[in-house]
Amino acid sequence: MKKIVLQFLVMMAIGSFAFVGCQKSGSGGTSSTGTSTSSGDSSSSTLIGIAMPETHVQRWQKDGAALKSYAESRGYRAEVAYGDADQAVQNRQIGNFLTNGAKAIIIGSVNEGVISAVADAAQDKVQVIAYDRIISGSADYDYYITFNNFKVGQFQGQGIEQGLNLKAATADAPKTITLFAGSPTDGNAFFFYDGAMSVLNPYIEQGVLKVVGPYPQTSKDSANFQRIATENWQAPIAKTRMENLLNNDAKDVVLDAVLAPNDTLARAIIEACLADAKYTSKLPVVTGQDAEAASTASIKNGQQYMTVFKDTTKLAEAAVILADQIVKLQAINIPGATLASEDLLSIGDTGKKVVKAYLLEPILITKDNWKVPVDANFYTTEEITTNGLK
Repeated sequence: MKKIVLQFLVMMAIGSFAFVGCQKSGSGGTSSTGTSTSSGDSSSSTLIGIAMPETHVQRWQKDGAALKSYAESRGYRAEVAYGDADQAVQNRQIGNFLTNGAKAIIIGSVNEGVISAVADAAQDKVQVIAYDRIISGSADYDYYITFNNFKVGQFQGQGIEQGLNLKAATADAPKTITLFAGSPTDGNAFFFYDGAMSVLNPYIEQGVLKVVGPYPQTSKDSANFQRIATENWQAPIAKTRMENLLNNDAKDVVLDAVLAPNDTLARAIIEACLADAKYTSKLPVVTGQDAEAASTASIKNGQQYMTVFKDTTKLAEAAVILADQIVKLQAINIPGATLASEDLLSIGDTGKKVVKAYLLEPILITKDNWKVPVDANFYTTEEITTNGLK
């Protein structure tokens, strides 16, 4: 009898150890209370915050959705917020990301007022990536990802050079142009403008291209740059200014070209021109960028002359790769992006430090290659149809 009891006790002890062993071997599983027992950081429980500046420019809606999708595809939790072009709103959104435990925040800022939120992130040891807009006036972050925005401007200048055949123009019969710039609160606006003027200034100096209205040779001419800038990239502001030009400085002139800094403003400028009898049969050469579906349709249909395709889907993917590598303390290696160096180092200059700026390449789009964004699946079939593309 004692032998039977002893065998029973031994079997009970073995079963007890086996039960405990099963509990311990389930690392990464869930306890009876539903609390994760995984050790260390895992991407599935790590939050990446995505702060986009506004929704009235189509590309920011697309970027926000793409960033969220790419982050989630890598196993992260992702939250996206749009700042309604109000920096105070965006700062609160960034604060919410910090409260919710974000390990990295990707920020397309509204304006320089974001630096207080970036400082809060630095204090919490949360990495910030400036997304397609440098965060000026801050030394509290290390990474910036964007396109080669000086080249974007060069493409706009080259579009005008090509559209007006400036190489064959003469001072006896000069071509005319008026100039627009982007938002003075967006550091990219300065690179766009300076890139364009690096192409156009030599023709202006030769007298074969005449500027109607304000003419800052570069963005460093702050007073005149402010006169041509478009606050917050607002289309109604650009349209009103174009209408004023047509009724005043350009009243007795037929403009051959308009330097427009993006597609949203280009379409507003074209709308103003179409209301002027001088331009009903022939529009000026109007530039743009972002390759928005409506502007690609306009280019195909012979209204807007050119745009610049910045495949922001690839930019979003590159930004998430960067965030992933930063969070995991890995060496930075982003396919398709190059680290700014030499003459392009200034792209990463915040005024307080030079951050690491990773650059993707843009593509010049005209009527000859308008299908490039379509072939890159940059638009859905619904977007293409809505905007008249076939």
